[in-house]
Amino acid sequence: MALGALVVLIVGVLVVNYFKDKKAETLPALTNQAVSTKEHIVVKGETLWSIAEDAFGSGYNWVDIKSANNLPNDKIEIGQKLTIPEAEIKKPTVTENTISRDSYTVQKGDSLWKIAVKEYGNGYKWTTIAKANNIQNPNLIYSGNVLKLPR
Repeated sequence: MALGALVVLIVGVLVVNYFKDKKAETLPALTNQAVSTKEHIVVKGETLWSIAEDAFGSGYNWVDIKSANNLPNDKIEIGQKLTIPEAEIKKPTVTENTISRDSYTVQKGDSLWKIAVKEYGNGYKWTTIAKANNIQNPNLIYSGNVLKLPR
């Protein structure tokens, strides 16, 4: 019992001395280095888009995350640490609908993004085309397919 009391007393003295010494310390001077305000660790099922939605409230900021982390493409891995930069929230631009036809025949080399830019003047409208045509995988469109173009 006496040994237990002695251990508690020694630990107590060490804790008091530790905090007493901390009061005398000063903080290091701030430098002009850019400090990252946020870091994110990728979990299963996340994409750059979903991370940007959580961090910025807009998935369109995925390009800022990609740039801040010098990613060669948009592939990320579970457990990967990503820096979330400070950036202005990106919103899709609203353009006047210049579309003059109801359908589009897919040409070799087309993607939904390219078609949306060509037909709507806004690449982000690719989702509208995909939904209107029940396209499950936007990377799989074929030459000769006729796509409905909603107005």
